[in-house]
Amino acid sequence: MHTPIHFPEALLSESTNRWKRFMNAAHEAGVRVPTAKRVVDSAKRVFTFSEFIFKTAIRNPKLLEDLLMSGDLETSYPEPLYLKRMRHLCSGITDEAELMISLRRMRCREMVRIAWRDLSGLSDFYQTAADLTRFADAAIGEASRILYQWESAEHGVPESDSGDPQTLCVVAMGKLGGEELNFSSDVDLIFAYPEPGKTRGARKSISHEEFFSRLCRKLIKILGSPTAEGIVFRVDTRLRPDGDSGPIVMSYDGMEQYYQSQGREWERYAWIKARIVAPRDHGAGETLLKRLNPFVYRRYLDYGTIESLREMKRKISMELRRRKVKEDIKLGPGGIREIEFFGQIFQLIRGGVEPMLQERSILKVLERLNTKGYIPAQTFEELKDAYLFLRNAENRLQEFSDQQTHHLPQATEDRLRLSASMGFDDWNGFAQSLEKHMKIVHRHFQGLLKEEASRPISTGKSREERLLSDLSGVWQLLIGHEEAVKVLRFAGFSDPEATVKQLNALREDPATRALSPEGRMRLDRLMPLVLRQAGKSEEPERALGHILDLIKTIQRRTSYLALLLENPAALSHLVRLVTVSPWIASFLSSHPVLLDELLDERTLYAPPKIETLKGDLKGRMARLNTRELEYQLEELCVFKQVNTLRVAASDITGVLPLMKVSDHLSGIAEAILEEVLDLSWGHLVERHGIPQCRLGGRSCEKGFAMVAYGKLGGLELGYKSDLDLVFLHAGIEGPTVGGTRPIDNAQFFARLGQRVVHILTSRSSAGTLYEADMRLRPSGSGGILVSHIEAFRDYQIQEAWTWEHQALIRARPIGGDLRLAERFQAIRREVLTHPRDGHKLQSAVREMRERMRKEHLKEDAGEFDLKQGRGGIVDIEFLVQYLVLLKASEYPDLIRWTDNVRILQSLSETGVIEEETAFFLRKSYLIYRSTVHRLNLREKSSRIGIERFSGLRRRVAEIWDERLGAGNG
Repeated sequence: MHTPIHFPEALLSESTNRWKRFMNAAHEAGVRVPTAKRVVDSAKRVFTFSEFIFKTAIRNPKLLEDLLMSGDLETSYPEPLYLKRMRHLCSGITDEAELMISLRRMRCREMVRIAWRDLSGLSDFYQTAADLTRFADAAIGEASRILYQWESAEHGVPESDSGDPQTLCVVAMGKLGGEELNFSSDVDLIFAYPEPGKTRGARKSISHEEFFSRLCRKLIKILGSPTAEGIVFRVDTRLRPDGDSGPIVMSYDGMEQYYQSQGREWERYAWIKARIVAPRDHGAGETLLKRLNPFVYRRYLDYGTIESLREMKRKISMELRRRKVKEDIKLGPGGIREIEFFGQIFQLIRGGVEPMLQERSILKVLERLNTKGYIPAQTFEELKDAYLFLRNAENRLQEFSDQQTHHLPQATEDRLRLSASMGFDDWNGFAQSLEKHMKIVHRHFQGLLKEEASRPISTGKSREERLLSDLSGVWQLLIGHEEAVKVLRFAGFSDPEATVKQLNALREDPATRALSPEGRMRLDRLMPLVLRQAGKSEEPERALGHILDLIKTIQRRTSYLALLLENPAALSHLVRLVTVSPWIASFLSSHPVLLDELLDERTLYAPPKIETLKGDLKGRMARLNTRELEYQLEELCVFKQVNTLRVAASDITGVLPLMKVSDHLSGIAEAILEEVLDLSWGHLVERHGIPQCRLGGRSCEKGFAMVAYGKLGGLELGYKSDLDLVFLHAGIEGPTVGGTRPIDNAQFFARLGQRVVHILTSRSSAGTLYEADMRLRPSGSGGILVSHIEAFRDYQIQEAWTWEHQALIRARPIGGDLRLAERFQAIRREVLTHPRDGHKLQSAVREMRERMRKEHLKEDAGEFDLKQGRGGIVDIEFLVQYLVLLKASEYPDLIRWTDNVRILQSLSETGVIEEETAFFLRKSYLIYRSTVHRLNLREKSSRIGIERFSGLRRRVAEIWDERLGAGNG
């Protein structure tokens, strides 16, 4: 129970008089009212603070007796109680007039109860808002249910193509949607239905649109038409598509199409609070919200909306000045609307990439903004305190006469009443506290969306500003050709004539010419900044060329231009990265959502470790809160791209050495593979049940393992590498257990492997995860996709070629059942440590190497192919693999590692090769790989001039000949 509200002496006589009048009315009506002191004191306060409650009690003393005797005034209702009572109240009702009367009478009772508890200090703001919201939900939900039954009886049932009944989806917006309804509020509603069609089951069917239109109009009438009993709620439907001129109800498809093609920023703002209030199971309605979620919360940091939000903010400020609403606690400077706007700005800009901000309650939004570090703790506390103060004042204003008002009273007595209801001795104390809160709110509101970073450059004060102004003239053809060349040369371009041609090509590009006026304005403001940053780089023309290619790709999505405008540091990082790596420019062009990563230098150049990666990905997928593969795949792709960009940025700026780069890229792939396996497993288990597996006489958990070969297996993954994978299982004969459609265990694992490959290789709106190469499985492309672990062993021992054993050296389990992974390792050890005939092995390795060279070597005269050329990367890899297969039976530790660098170290430590030779091969291998790596980032082939690395090549070839036979390399 909360502290009772203070009651000043100046109102004592009025309170005593009102109590007496009520007692007289109760006596005349034969109603007995408890006379305990706490009841009397509470009633006196409430009667004084609320004309609505007092008049209702005088008119109907029985109502107050019921509330007092039932204990409802003392009780906070549990959540389902309103619906339960509403169902009981409406049972047996047969016509609209009776329904209207019943709802209004219950509304009167519950509003008296809610206001009484609030004014007497028995409930706080949270409880008051919850009760108001729950009552509204129950009234809307029950009324729509009853009207649906009546309409169906007359016109038939609206059904989907599959024959399932369709119900009306009622979406609550505004305060009701946010579950923060105020005392005398309108309810903002939007109506929708799942699919078009015709009703069934009546003599004359009607269209779904007509059926639901009739239902909506009757619902609005039932709730909002004034009668002698009053209203239930005023219903406002102006937030629907096209407002008052739009249809009262739309199909889900029609609604989605409208918002995708015509939706405006203020509509995104409104839909933040959208919540389904009917039907009660919410399933179909939640489908609508999921479909509209990409419109409300865009899947990239939406800096394109900033200008629209600034305009919205300017309109709010202009409205304040025009209407002179200083005395309005909702719309006035520092009022409730400014607090809501403050929080929802962050939601619109960041909600698509921070799912935790997809929250309807403004107080929870502010709390999460503080938790994530977007606003300081002091700002959160100030806005929270102000919000609670203003919302309590709003309720007290409206509870006085059950009128929707936000204006402070002018009469002295009314002011005293309001201040007393808020716990103050006099008006001055209340007014000072109100002014303090509203000033703080307005200060925070005024600080939103400052425009310094994106204001047009003035012509004036500094040398830098003058240069930017001149570069703007160059881009917009405001100065002549000769002057433009001078400006560009001064800005740092060594070949300004070529730069002029680059700029002309961008101006004439069809995408540029098709830009909207707003898009062209953004591009005009951005280009001088691009020219200035490119001019500062080591290779200005090259940097500018890559950035212009990127701009051609992204300029239709003008929000990306806005991102670079709003964040000069992001533009600086962009120039720095694309100057070194055209691959990054291409990568960003393919995935412009990643431009956001340029904003934070702390994460851009600090890729997380694999443990952190896995935790981050699992958190992302959990927050996604959907089982639709399209959205899951998109989230996985974005995760891969974000982290790949971080690795690339760290790579080209020297933060990470080559081996660490491969470690990080391999870690990203492993995290994704683990998640893909979990998604695939869950999908199949739900449908087919759990497969039965046995290993070594014991059942095992999943009985499925993924084994990485090649670059992923050897922890040498590159930016464009395929994933070489082999899938194994330990299923036994027989069917799966559970699920709706049990299947054979082996069939389950085959489908599991297929689904993993499908997810990895499917294209989504965010791209593709990886190309999966499954040809290293037993019998290659002709073999089954998922092998039983013991069949895999038999194949490796009895049928596998030498080159398959070479591949096994670089194989390691990376996901799935741990016991199955251990069994694979045991098989690998058995196969690789088997004694081999040296001459046969030497011959097989030489022949395979020569065949590969013929298939893949494409050197021209004067060139050296770093990978396939004689003395190159593959020669070192084959040499290492030959030595491991030759000596592993003697030195089992040789198979401990799967990467060439550490295998070479093991070969040295065991004495298989001299330390000097091992050091040389390691150094050569890393030099070659590093060079290929840099060439890839510059989007160049692995062929270099014949004169480069001639000493390394010659010595590698000599070592090859020494070990594998002179003249056979």
